Amino acid sequence: MKRNARFATAAVGVAALATVAGCSSGSSNTPSASAVPTLTGNCAQYQAYAGHSGSTVTMFGSILSPESDSLNKSWAEFQTCTGITIQYTGSNTFESDLPVKVNGGNAPNLAIIPQPGLLAQMVATGTVKKPPAGTVANEANWNAAWKGYGSVNGTFYAAPMSANMKSMVWYSPKYFAANNYKVPTTWAEMMALSTQMASKMTGTAKPWCGGIGSGTATGWPATDWLEEVVLGTYGGQVYDDWISHKVKFSDPQIQTAMQTVAGWLQNPAWVNGGIGNVQTIATTTFQDAGLPILKDQCGMLQQASFYEAQWPKGTKVAADGDVFAFKLPAVDPSITNPVEGGGEFVTAFADDPATQAVQNYLSSPQWADSRIKVAPGWVSANEKVDQSLYTDPIDQLSAKYLADPTATFRFDASDAMPAAVGSGAEWKAMVDWFGSGKSIKDVAAEIDAAWPAS
Repeated sequence: MKRNARFATAAVGVAALATVAGCSSGSSNTPSASAVPTLTGNCAQYQAYAGHSGSTVTMFGSILSPESDSLNKSWAEFQTCTGITIQYTGSNTFESDLPVKVNGGNAPNLAIIPQPGLLAQMVATGTVKKPPAGTVANEANWNAAWKGYGSVNGTFYAAPMSANMKSMVWYSPKYFAANNYKVPTTWAEMMALSTQMASKMTGTAKPWCGGIGSGTATGWPATDWLEEVVLGTYGGQVYDDWISHKVKFSDPQIQTAMQTVAGWLQNPAWVNGGIGNVQTIATTTFQDAGLPILKDQCGMLQQASFYEAQWPKGTKVAADGDVFAFKLPAVDPSITNPVEGGGEFVTAFADDPATQAVQNYLSSPQWADSRIKVAPGWVSANEKVDQSLYTDPIDQLSAKYLADPTATFRFDASDAMPAAVGSGAEWKAMVDWFGSGKSIKDVAAEIDAAWPAS
């Protein structure tokens, strides 16, 4: 899925430097072993994290501006009150950079890891620290599935941070209304709508647009498309067996799913609206992929909830706005409400008190509420958040489906696969498939061959 590298306006995030304010007593410029100060006023809510003034906690992740700006704002008061500086750096080559840092002895104190597969790879190095008691105690804030994705071989390592809904289709309500198009509620209706749009569109306009470019993570949007079809065609059990490689990419079920994707997003009559032919999907960044919707050159874009941050400033995102989204229907209507999601997990490579204080804070409903207040386009994996804080319609839509007890919910499959596959061979194979026309059979063989032996 890769929320990784999704906001590629800069390669390095802004370091958030805090000034210790008067609401914290006994602060200093260096870590102090003195008695824990008593925080007063509005800072009293951070008392549990006090006593580490002057400490700096480094954090590394794939989140770039503009969302990294929101991250820095979300913990600004925490920094001011506790005196702990959180120094965040973002990279659009995070997946390749983190192992280099860790293996070179230059690991950050904390990393925001979007892939359970990469988490497992880091745990295997022996450098990941188990979370402190405060973070473990917060496990009641997440459902068991989320805790499972932050665990390796049954041991809990990383608390979930954010959640995003993948199963969305973006469109223009104004364009739909002008052409009397109705939002489809079944796969058959969506395919029929695509055919209807194609028959009326002229020039470079097409029913669908897409792009899979994303720096060193290029290819991930196409893995999402396949995941959506597998989950929406076969349900959770086949999806789970596919993640574990009990069901291989060469399995007839996955081959059929790939054929469905090809009929949908490699159909020259349907893509790539406002951009070019099918092959341009491989060379178009995912950030730019949906912009033709605003010019009525593209009817629909399948992309996650976090795509909201890519619309230009001033774009109204609402059911009666410039753009909005509907839930991607199940391919097989017998599959109950399939929902694919993704997220991020706070992983520690240090266990000093200041790092653990930040871990505890980021696993709390208190921090989640703060992040929600800062800016829209973000949903928490924490079930104890104040739901009334979600004022953005896409956030509300995401929270609704992610919390639906009837949903067939699954985490992004490629993120849960071994990193060599899910954030390596599969990305490359998707580029070959869309950009070079490599056959479905050969694409599947390429990915299967990359699977670790053990």
